[in-house]
Amino acid sequence: MLRIALGAVAAAALGFAFAGGCRAHPEPPPPAKGEASAAALPNKFFAFCMDTHDSKKRGLAEQARLLAELGYDGAGHLWLDQVPERLATLDAAGLALFQIYIRLDLDPAAPRPYDPRLEDVLPLLRGRPTMLAAIIAGAPPSDETQDPRAVALLRELAALAAGSGVRIALYHHAGDWLARVEDAIRVADKVDRPDVGVMFNLCHWLRTDKSRDYAPLIARAGKRLFAVSINGADERDPQEGWQRYLQILGRGSFDTRAFLAALLRSGFTGPIGLQCYGIEGDARDTLTASMEAWRRYAADIAAAKRAADL
Repeated sequence: MLRIALGAVAAAALGFAFAGGCRAHPEPPPPAKGEASAAALPNKFFAFCMDTHDSKKRGLAEQARLLAELGYDGAGHLWLDQVPERLATLDAAGLALFQIYIRLDLDPAAPRPYDPRLEDVLPLLRGRPTMLAAIIAGAPPSDETQDPRAVALLRELAALAAGSGVRIALYHHAGDWLARVEDAIRVADKVDRPDVGVMFNLCHWLRTDKSRDYAPLIARAGKRLFAVSINGADERDPQEGWQRYLQILGRGSFDTRAFLAALLRSGFTGPIGLQCYGIEGDARDTLTASMEAWRRYAADIAAAKRAADL
């Protein structure tokens, strides 16, 4: 833990931690399953896409047991295959399903704008914290002439999901139509429903926004900020691809701790997902190291808050 003194030293510690300074910390004991967020941050911490590049090719039950063992609060699920199995394995491990990722297609030539299986999946989510994370493609990135069609589709989808009490978070994704955080905020504002909001995806923001000034975007999203995804990353990457923008949490030159501190100052209490897509190797290694980083960040932010209260 940080050792905080009174007076000026306490103030210095606050600035240090919230600016993302780095000190060595002894590791606290591992949390019980499903307690990644206990007492440190108000946010539930879950992992997603931890299976796409796992060298061990773990099945859903193995994934759930691993997440529980390491202290995660739950998982996200990619697309609509095996949703009942995902729910059953997470339930058995005492964990929650926080998100299901879906695609909306704005292309009028597309056979259908979204997977029709959604109608059968939504009732399974009633009474759960699961939200739909909607990736929207089928038109040039950030083309505002497509806003009316997107708004109409999202209102249709939201009305369908409302029957099961499921919210929708707009998942901005570099290269797709909904490419930037600003696009997600703009469209959510136009949809103008309390159950349609925004997910701030760190890696996609790093790819599409060169300013590195996230605070105004967090403020603009406001109450529409439903969820956030984080991972390790470098501050800049002039190369194509994702190797430097998608790393294990705690690695890279980008100050993810300062980003988390800004979220906390904004009053954000929603779930935070660990983005694991594209990270090669054994998922156990990725998830273990990332949980250690999450707990270090949480400890630093908690210490800074205590210092401010002295």
